[in-house]
Amino acid sequence: MQLKKQYESGAATNYITRNRALKKLQLTLKDFRRLCILKGIFPHDPLHKKKVNKGSSQNHIYYYAKDITYLASEPIIEKFREKKIFLKKLAKAKAKKEDETVKRLNEHRPRYELQRIVKERYPKFGSALRDLDDALCLCFAFAVFPNTFYVTSSIIAECRRLTAEFCNFIIESHSLTKVFISIKGIYYQAEVDGEKLTWVVGHDRGVGRIKEVDFSVMAIFAEFYIALLESVNCHLYKSIGLYYPPKLAYSKAQDDEVDEEEAEKIYSLAVPLAKDDTVSVEAMPDLTIDEGASEGLAAKLKDEQVRRSLFANCWFWLNREAPKEVLAVIVRSCGGMVSWEGCPGGLFNENDSRITHQVVDRPLVKNDINRCYIQPQWVVDCFNMRKRLPVEKYLPGATLPPHLSPFTTDVAGQYIPEERIEQLKESGVDVTELVGETTPAEEVQKAVKKKKEKGMHVEPGKTYRKNKQMEMDEKGHELKLREMMIAKRHRRVYHKIKRGIKRQAREVRELKQKRAKLEESNTNDRVSRVEKLLNLCLLAYGIEKCGFLRIGYNISISATLDNLGLHPGGVFDMFLLCEENRKPMLSQEAQ
Repeated sequence: MQLKKQYESGAATNYITRNRALKKLQLTLKDFRRLCILKGIFPHDPLHKKKVNKGSSQNHIYYYAKDITYLASEPIIEKFREKKIFLKKLAKAKAKKEDETVKRLNEHRPRYELQRIVKERYPKFGSALRDLDDALCLCFAFAVFPNTFYVTSSIIAECRRLTAEFCNFIIESHSLTKVFISIKGIYYQAEVDGEKLTWVVGHDRGVGRIKEVDFSVMAIFAEFYIALLESVNCHLYKSIGLYYPPKLAYSKAQDDEVDEEEAEKIYSLAVPLAKDDTVSVEAMPDLTIDEGASEGLAAKLKDEQVRRSLFANCWFWLNREAPKEVLAVIVRSCGGMVSWEGCPGGLFNENDSRITHQVVDRPLVKNDINRCYIQPQWVVDCFNMRKRLPVEKYLPGATLPPHLSPFTTDVAGQYIPEERIEQLKESGVDVTELVGETTPAEEVQKAVKKKKEKGMHVEPGKTYRKNKQMEMDEKGHELKLREMMIAKRHRRVYHKIKRGIKRQAREVRELKQKRAKLEESNTNDRVSRVEKLLNLCLLAYGIEKCGFLRIGYNISISATLDNLGLHPGGVFDMFLLCEENRKPMLSQEAQ
C-alpha cells in the first residue's frame, strides 16, 4: 500500500492563493478584481491555514480552486485583453495626432454585455429579487454623485433612469408598504412578488467630493447592478402590463423612442404611465375578503385595500422646499394626485380649485380656506398609520409629534414610546403585555398615618398578608440555587443572556429618564413664557394697582391665575380684550 504524500489532497488542494490565481488566469490584479465582482466570486478563509499553506503561517488571500477553474473559461477575459490592445493603439494614434484613427478606434471600442452573467448568477427571478436591496441602495446613491474619473456621467445617467423606472413601477403596482425618514436618509420597503425589498435613499442635498471611498471598486459593483436592475425592471413592467421602456399615458401611439422632454416627465414621478394592451397580464387577485380566509390573509388584504385608496380624491400641491420624490411616491401609490411648481408634465397648477392639501415647510405667505396646509411629516405618518390623521398637529410652524419608525417591532420589555402605545390603543390592540408592570414607587404613594389616641379601644380584625420582601428574597434564593445547577458548558451562555437582559432593561430605563427630563424642561419653558406674558399684560395696564397682588417669578402661576379669576386658556383672550377695551378682563370679585 502506497502512502499518501503530504499536502497533495484535502484542504491543501481545495484552495489557491490570489497570486497563483493571477498567474493561472494571466490577468492583472485590476482585471482579476473586476472579473470576480462581476461573476460573484469572493475569497474564503480556510479553517486550517497551515495545511493549506503547506506548513507555513504566512498570511495569504485564498480562493476556492474550483472557482478559479470556473473563471478560466469565462469569455469576458478575452474582452479584457482586447481592451488592453485597444488602449495601446489609441495611445499610439493620439501620440501621432491621427484624428481619424482616434475617431475610428473610439467607434469600435471593445464592449461586453452583462445580461448573460446576470442570467447565470440568477437563473430564477425570485433569486434576483432577493438580491435587489444592495442594487437599489447603490444605484440611488450613484444617481446623485458628482461626475468624477470613476463615476462617469454615463453611470450617473443610467442609475437615474433605472431608479426612476423602479419608482414608477412601485407607484403603478401600489407595492410600497413602509416609509421612514431618518437622519441617514429615507428608508423604503415594498413587497414585490412576495419578496420584501428594503432600500435607503439619501436626502436631497448637494454631494461634494468624497475621498474616503474607493470608487474604483464601487464603480464595478454599480456596473453590474445597473445590468441587474435593468433586467428586473423589464420583467416587472411586463408583469403588470406596462410598456418598457416606459411611456406616458397620453403618448401611447408615439414611436418607441423617448425624447429628452418625455424622459424628464417620466423622471418626475408625477405623470401616470401608459398600459400595453398587447401584453397578456395575469389577473389581479380579488381583494374581497372571504369568510373562510385566515386572519393573516384577511389582514393583509384589508391593509392593501386601505393603502390603495388612502389618498383617493386628494390633490396635493408641494411647495418648493418640500421633498418631492418621497411625497410623490407615497401620494401616487395611495391613489392621490401630486404636482409642484416647474413639474415636468404637471397636471395642475397652484391656483387649481381641486387642490385639497398643500405641503409646506416654511412660513405661509397666503392662505386658502379651501385647502389644508400641512408639513411633509403628515403624509408619511398617515401612510404608516394607514389612515388620515388630524392636521392640527401638523400645521405650518407647529411642533411636530414624534416620527415613529414602522420597521421596529413592539416587544415586551423594550422601550416603547407613549405615542406608539396610544396608536396601538386606538387601533384596538391589547397593550397590557407591552406596557408591563410599573414600579411600586410609581403605583403607591406614601400616606401620612394618623397617630392613634391612647386608651381603651377595639382593634378590628386584620387579614393575613404575605411579606412581599420575604417572598422576593425566597425567589432570589431559589434562583441562585437553580443557577448553581446549570452545567458548566451552558453557564457561559446563560450569563451572556442574563447580561443582555440587564443591558436592555438599563437602556429602557435611561430612555424613560431622558424623556421625563425633556418633558419637564418643556413644561417649565411653557410656564415661564406664560408668566412673562402675564407680567407684561399686568404691568402694561396697571393691574398691580388693584392692591391685592403683585406678580413675581417666585409666585406659582396657578395661584396667580386663581387669584385673578382667570384660567390659562383665557390669558391670550385677556391680552386681546385689553387691546380692544383698554381694561383687564378680571372676575367680578377682582373688580
